Formats: sequence, structure tokens, C-alpha cells
Amino acid sequence: MYQLSYAEHLADNPKDSRDRERLALEHAVGLLQKAEVAGARSKESVEALGFVGKLWNAFIQDLVDPENDLSDVLRADLLSIGLWIIKEAALIRSGQSQNFRGVIEICSMIRDRLK
Repeated sequence: MYQLSYAEHLADNPKDSRDRERLALEHAVGLLQKAEVAGARSKESVEALGFVGKLWNAFIQDLVDPENDLSDVLRADLLSIGLWIIKEAALIRSGQSQNFRGVIEICSMIRDRLK
């Protein structure tokens, strides 16, 4: 089965692609908010951190693609943010951090810029 690359999806309909990114971030924020209430050792936390990690790994994979049309500065900034989120999620998972709020705020800010 042939799967279009992210760049091909974006070229076909950029608004739909941005809407999907916004919805994915919205879902991530919702999961993180539930996890924050339930605690770092909860099943909600495992689900939220797993989803956030997969989401940001997909974003990072797209950002390092040479065909990505974003400016180099924006790509670098988003890469830094993505790496921080993945690192923070690992710290929460390992019990070294409880910083759900920081991850929620960053994901929310990026989601809101996609509107």
C-alpha cells in the first residue's frame, strides 16, 4: 500500500495538514491534563507520555526532512522544543520530574499558533 509522505500531504492541502497537527496537539494536551491530575505513575500518564513522544517524534522526523518548507530558524526552534518535550516526558516517566504543566503549556502554545 502506498503512503504519501507528510510533504506530499502538505502540498495537496496545507490547511488540512495544519488542522490535523492542531487536533493531534489538542488531543495530547487533553491526555496530559488528565495525567497531571492522576499523577506521574498513573495509567493516564503512561498513555499521555507515550502519545506525546510519538507525536513529537513524527514532528521531528518531518522537521529534519530536507523537503520541509519551513524556514531554517523556525525548524531549529521547533526541533529544540520537540527535543525538550521528549526529554521532559522521559524525566516524568522516570519519576525525576512532575512537569506536566510545562509540557502542557508548550504544546498548547504551538497548537494555538496552528489555528
